[in-house]
Amino acid sequence: MTNPVIRPRRLRTSPALRRLASEIRVHPAELVLPMFVREGDEQRPISSMPGVVQHSIDSARRAVVQAAEAGVGGVMLFGVPEVRDAIGTGATDPKGILNLATRALVDEIGDALVVQTDLCLDEFTDHGHCGVLAADGHVDNDATLERYRDMALAQAAAGSALLGLSGMMDGQVAAVRGTLDLNGFEDTAVLAYSAKYASAFYGPFREAVASTLVGDRRTYQLDPANRREGVREAQLDIDEGADIVMVKPAGSYLDVLAEVAAMSNIPVWAYQVSGEYAMIEAAAAQGWIDRRRAVEESVLSIRRAGADAVLTYWAVELATWLKEERA
Repeated sequence: MTNPVIRPRRLRTSPALRRLASEIRVHPAELVLPMFVREGDEQRPISSMPGVVQHSIDSARRAVVQAAEAGVGGVMLFGVPEVRDAIGTGATDPKGILNLATRALVDEIGDALVVQTDLCLDEFTDHGHCGVLAADGHVDNDATLERYRDMALAQAAAGSALLGLSGMMDGQVAAVRGTLDLNGFEDTAVLAYSAKYASAFYGPFREAVASTLVGDRRTYQLDPANRREGVREAQLDIDEGADIVMVKPAGSYLDVLAEVAAMSNIPVWAYQVSGEYAMIEAAAAQGWIDRRRAVEESVLSIRRAGADAVLTYWAVELATWLKEERA
């Protein structure tokens, strides 16, 4: 009987060796916390996302301080207005909830982390789509770009350091980048949701933003069957001047994430979406999986596939665990 000559298990024999041989690590600064901010004085729990809430501005202030203390790299803000209309007027109102919350959090936290904002109309329209509707009911791409230009200026003026373009309109990066530059906001960064798929995993998010959507977004979000199209969208956004490109969702599109990371000369992020969060929380609540290990493994796999940073609802909790491990 011949004994093995090559023994890879040698590097797995102790925790110290495993740490030393680890190829990928997650750092708190690589995590971004998505936050929902609603109008009103009270925060509200989101039933489909245990542990996640719609914040009031005051509770958002406390949450952003907690995130900074944990070492999280940034927060991504989503607004939840009380009143909506066909063109999403609240998105460009300086006193709209998202712009008010942005100012409040920037004032609260300064440069301790990056305050980022979602630039999309779906939270502000009464029809729930990410753009302006034409007379026949389809989303009018170019009319939507005009609204995105106005949103970019409103969010930049409110102090957002990074605008998350999540609407999947053709030409949105060029439109927003050009408007920012022409109006003195050359230093405001643009995150392009480049490969954003029409996914079933967004379900809990609809509750989180009190979505009014009827129908679907398949005419502008990507077909889950298409890998090359996701890579093409990322290249287009890079060519239009994006500072960062993103793949969303993360867990079920790791192949797309890996390909985008391989071709990109700018940072690549990924969004671990509400459905991914909800599935792990639900399985853990039933005792079917080890919650902490599942959370850690899920985020590590996204980093391993090529993400330079990960948007995740576990950002603060995971960052706290990481700091404890290194203490």
